[in-house]
Amino acid sequence: MKTILKQYQSHFIKGVTFATMSFLMLLSCSDFLEPDDPFGQIPYVEIFEDEATATAAVTTLYAKLRDDVLLTGNSSGLSVRMGLYADELDFYGMPGESAFEIYQHQIIASNSAVQSTWNSTYNLIHMANAALEGLEKSEALSQNLKNQLRGESLFIRAFSHDYLLNLFGDIPYITSTDFELNKDVSRLPQNTVYEFILTDLNEAKSLLGENYIGEERTRVNKAGISALLARVHLYLGNWQEAEAQSNSVISNTALYSLEPNIENEFLINSNSAILQFKPKNFGTNTHEASTFIFISVPPPFLALTNSLVEAFEENDLRRTHWIDELNDGNQTWYHAYKYKATGNTGMSLEYSIVFRLAEIYLIRAEARAMQNNLQGALQDLNTIRARAGLENAVAGSQTDLITAILNERRFELFTEHGHRWFDIKRLNKASQILSPIKPGWRETNTLWPIPEADLLINPNLQPQNPGY
Repeated sequence: MKTILKQYQSHFIKGVTFATMSFLMLLSCSDFLEPDDPFGQIPYVEIFEDEATATAAVTTLYAKLRDDVLLTGNSSGLSVRMGLYADELDFYGMPGESAFEIYQHQIIASNSAVQSTWNSTYNLIHMANAALEGLEKSEALSQNLKNQLRGESLFIRAFSHDYLLNLFGDIPYITSTDFELNKDVSRLPQNTVYEFILTDLNEAKSLLGENYIGEERTRVNKAGISALLARVHLYLGNWQEAEAQSNSVISNTALYSLEPNIENEFLINSNSAILQFKPKNFGTNTHEASTFIFISVPPPFLALTNSLVEAFEENDLRRTHWIDELNDGNQTWYHAYKYKATGNTGMSLEYSIVFRLAEIYLIRAEARAMQNNLQGALQDLNTIRARAGLENAVAGSQTDLITAILNERRFELFTEHGHRWFDIKRLNKASQILSPIKPGWRETNTLWPIPEADLLINPNLQPQNPGY
């Protein structure tokens, strides 16, 4: 693997397009730090010569994910964009907005949401690489701290590439901040990108400990790496490895257990949480609550689709606790209500969850079912159903069981970081599910286009994805 990486590094696995890199070159060290951080003016070369500023540089990578990139709970995050793209969310904003084009499956290569997703993610990858390079050169930090911060930075790099891969298909895998090497970057086959993702994650897992840094679950530990590894191996069809990585999390009962009361699932002290985002300011809560909750109808921006709400089984506690509704006397609209606290509540009540135990149970259930361990798969599936107040599922065949697991993922993970879209895409069900309800649907919509501006500046990113 290291040999392959070196071969690619010499040619094109080093960066993003000229346009994106030109923007990144303008970044100062303050991009690593929270805006109010007093270390924001420290010269870059000194950041990794001090424990506090080096730690701030790496922890701000999480802040970027929380506020700007991929997993942000605001309208630019994948919970919204892919919820609209799939069958979770209806759009009520203005026609002509990039979100409307996503909802209607009318995306073109110049769509601003496509461009911002690409650029902001590669921006974050650039920052992770800068952290890795700074840590490598540092002579002042202890080896234990360097290992911790390197593991976290590798996680962010792999995590970001994984989402880009599932959105765009073949992509560059960026491992350097060197502009000259990056300006002619080319795309790599998906299998090669996955190899690099796994290499980064396996190294990160070897560097991180079982316990969290601090009292909260806001910095990734070994279990967080296993959670992402389990997901990656599931998507790759490596069933044994997906099960093994899931086992390593589920078996850690000292740290993780399903919250028996689903009302507690998204609170800051949830035992189900494997990794969370802490709000920027003390007392504030999640972007998700502000984005999904509406207090007037018709909704100003988005609402859950009726088809999702109506598909819940009777007496499903997730329907009654994680969905709320408003009625104007004639019509009812529904919104996600997993996160309930908006604004500043004096003390933060909820943190945005990146990984939680329920997903890991469902990954293991699917991995077991694909290995024909139907009893073990049913056990995991019914663990989730029991917490939701439902009777045990009974599946007579492997096909029926896999369908039941996919349905359970729909009800358990709705409006969380695009799970629904990525599930129907990877299981080749997107056309079956979306073509009857999305007039603009085409088979080629399983991938987003490479941004037009990047293709024009860097021909090495050609060819464009089919259909665009």
